[in-house]
Amino acid sequence: MPPFARAGAFSVHILTACGAGVGLLALIAAVRGEWATMFAWLGVALIIDGVDGTFARRLKIAERLPRWSGDALDLVVDFVTYVFVPAFALAASGLLDDLLAIPLALVIVISSGLYFADREMKTDGNYFRGFPALWNAVAFYVFLLKPVPWVSALTIACLAVLTFVPIRFIHPFRVARLRAVSIAVLCLWSTLALYAVIEELEPEPWVAWSLVALGLYFFVAGFLRERR
Repeated sequence: MPPFARAGAFSVHILTACGAGVGLLALIAAVRGEWATMFAWLGVALIIDGVDGTFARRLKIAERLPRWSGDALDLVVDFVTYVFVPAFALAASGLLDDLLAIPLALVIVISSGLYFADREMKTDGNYFRGFPALWNAVAFYVFLLKPVPWVSALTIACLAVLTFVPIRFIHPFRVARLRAVSIAVLCLWSTLALYAVIEELEPEPWVAWSLVALGLYFFVAGFLRERR
C-alpha cells in the first residue's frame, strides 16, 4: 500500500483514539464540577464513535492495517467515555447517597468491564444483548431529572443486573428493523439533549420529559423484538 494511502487509513484510528482524549477533557470538567461541559465533551465522543466505524468499513481499515485492531481501540475508548467518566461523575456529584456513591460507581465499572469482554454482547441481528453499558446516558438522566437518591441507586443497580440478562437493546444504526424510526428518534433526542446541556441541565420540564419518552423508545423497541 502506498505510504499516503496507509497514512489516510491510519487517520481513522487516530480519529477513534481522539475519543479517549475527549474523554479526558470530560473527566477534567467533571473534577471541576462543570457538569454541562462534561456532557458536552461526552457528546463529542458520541459523535466520534458514531462516524469512525463508517469510515473504517468504507476504507477497509481491517484489511489495509491488520496490525492495528480497531475493535480493541474502540472498546478502550468506549470504556472511558461510556463507563469510567460517567461513573466518576455519579460518585462525585452528590446526587447519590454518600454511603452508596462509591460502591455504585464500582458496580458500574466492574459490570461494564465484564460486559465489554463478552464476545457475545451482540446478537446476529446486531442488537445488544443485555444493557449495553450506556452509563453516559444514565448519568445524563440523573443529572437532568435529579431524582431522590434511592431512585437513582435502585435504577443503577437494576441496570447493572440487566447487563447480564439476555434482553435485546436496539442499536439505532446497525439494526435493520425500524432503522429509519430509530435514527429519527436519535436525532430528536440529540437535539433536545444539546439544548439541555446549553441550559446547564436545567431545561423546561417538557424538554426533560420528552427526553425520557424518547429514551424509553430504545428500550421498548428491543424488548418488543425480544418478545416476538
